[in-house]
Amino acid sequence: MRDVRILVISDVHGRVGMVKRLVKEESHVDVVMIAGDITNFQGREAALRVLNPVLRRWPDSTVAVFGNCDGRDVPELLEELGISAHGKHVDVGGLRVTGLGGSGWTPFNTVWEFDGSTMIETLSSAYVDGDVLLTHAPPYGTKVDRTFRGEHVGSRELRRFIELKQPPLVICGHIHEAAGVDRIGDTVVINPGPLMRGHYAIVTVDGSSMKPLDVEMKKL
Repeated sequence: MRDVRILVISDVHGRVGMVKRLVKEESHVDVVMIAGDITNFQGREAALRVLNPVLRRWPDSTVAVFGNCDGRDVPELLEELGISAHGKHVDVGGLRVTGLGGSGWTPFNTVWEFDGSTMIETLSSAYVDGDVLLTHAPPYGTKVDRTFRGEHVGSRELRRFIELKQPPLVICGHIHEAAGVDRIGDTVVINPGPLMRGHYAIVTVDGSSMKPLDVEMKKL
């Protein structure tokens, strides 16, 4: 099977202008993966404004999860649009994906926060060995969950799941200052950084194994 070129974005927080710039900049991709925080505490209308430029360009090859800052009706919108991966195993553009929206508990009482056991139950109910994971929350103790103060604030339960299942690739977001690439065993973990500040990534994976062949961290 041929290689799959993935456009990876997260933490848009309603910045439609950045999305439009990105769609013009990166047209030659096979799959678009959106790792949550599409809006900034807003609902479906704001989410549609963000998603429409992407869906016009890639109507059948976009997959998304909601973030902790997305409005209460955003998960329902993603389901209606047929792009939700939360709690599901989906096939999109030759890519096999299981998704998990929201985050663990934060000090800020945001919209979509879950305890660790709920997060893992959601993943475990859908995950098929070899799937790519698309999560908003990053795994604990990595380069991609470290705050500007140096604290690791990712999900310990997600990390244990990754250590056990060793998916080929994990796409996450949530921690804006922690854009980067790391490994947990054989798993490559990528936080593209916030698109609201122009950050995104292009990831090329082997179409059969889903293992990353190349990662480009980019900025508009």
